[in-house]
Amino acid sequence: MKGNVGSSNVENARAAGKEAAAKAKKGLSDIKLAFAYASVAYDLNQLISGIREELPGVPVAGNTSFTGVITSEGFISGDKGFVGILALGGGDVTVGAAGKPRGQDARETGREAAREAIKNAGKAGAPACFYMAAPPGEEEFYLKGVTDVIGRVPCFGGSAADNSIAGEWKLFTGDQVFADGIVLAFFYTDKPAVNLFTGAYRETGDAGIITKVRGKRVLVEIDGEPAVKKYAQWRGLDPESLKGGNLLVSTITSPLGVKDRLGELTAIRHPMNGNDDYSMNVGANLAEKTAVIRMEASVDELVGSASKTLEELRQKMKAPPAAFHLVHCGGRRAGIDDRIDEVAAGIKKAAGDIPFIVEFTFGEYGYEDDGNNTTGGLMLSYTGFPQ
Repeated sequence: MKGNVGSSNVENARAAGKEAAAKAKKGLSDIKLAFAYASVAYDLNQLISGIREELPGVPVAGNTSFTGVITSEGFISGDKGFVGILALGGGDVTVGAAGKPRGQDARETGREAAREAIKNAGKAGAPACFYMAAPPGEEEFYLKGVTDVIGRVPCFGGSAADNSIAGEWKLFTGDQVFADGIVLAFFYTDKPAVNLFTGAYRETGDAGIITKVRGKRVLVEIDGEPAVKKYAQWRGLDPESLKGGNLLVSTITSPLGVKDRLGELTAIRHPMNGNDDYSMNVGANLAEKTAVIRMEASVDELVGSASKTLEELRQKMKAPPAAFHLVHCGGRRAGIDDRIDEVAAGIKKAAGDIPFIVEFTFGEYGYEDDGNNTTGGLMLSYTGFPQ
């Protein structure tokens, strides 16, 4: 397999799509898939039209990204728009892509999209690995639907994002743009992609049992105490200072974590909003009678982990890499703020001459060893495609 990347931040959406796609296809033959990540500021139907003009017949899979993308050219952004494309071609790989707007049930929509991806690949069974994109909110249910069809197959990807957590995010394929649903790309190959999924946070000594959850994503109590008050106690903060969106900002460097059943992966749970009853909205599903751990990382560590994780991914790969698909949480990017150019420089150095793209998401998906596919927030889901 080979990969190449293109980007643009010209104001006209169609022209931006054409420019980025024209760059991405250089040197590639038999292009199997184009990952595309773009700004909510664009007319996305026009953007896709521009991409399709340069890459006719090539499946497109992607979503809107928080404030920008990173390629070897650096951090690509712009008030009027931006787009980055990673094209993959050649090699003994078949890709089946599909996109489905949400129906009445997220899980059933996931099943329908999985069946369509298999059909579009011209195959009859499960892929070696797969990519998924969805909106924030029901990622676990879409993922369950896919698993219903293909079983436990390694997954990577992330949730669509906008620039202000205003619900303006979009998903897109080569012929559709929609706000809620699922985008899939199934990879049939004997050289599957390699994923490294991590929060790159340190555990603290603060931990407690989830004693009450409302719905799936409202943490009401830890150890029988109001969740915000318990968290504030751990950090020596006034719980009143964590009301509303203040909680989201305060927890970028100190979120919560939940361990998998083997303790090999700690999935990060990002507290999003402090409610009047001192419960907290959290950006991924939780379960009662399981433990949460307070995690920590300085801004310096958030900056450094972006390139360190790529170095670790390269060590994990047994074959030389052809391209890197790097999912970086938008919340981490917000915490990094104006140091984003340091992140770009570090990733470029770690990647060397291997093409890569970084998108910024509001949810990340990955796996570790023989664990189930997992969703999280404030995480890095780094994937390498072997040559």
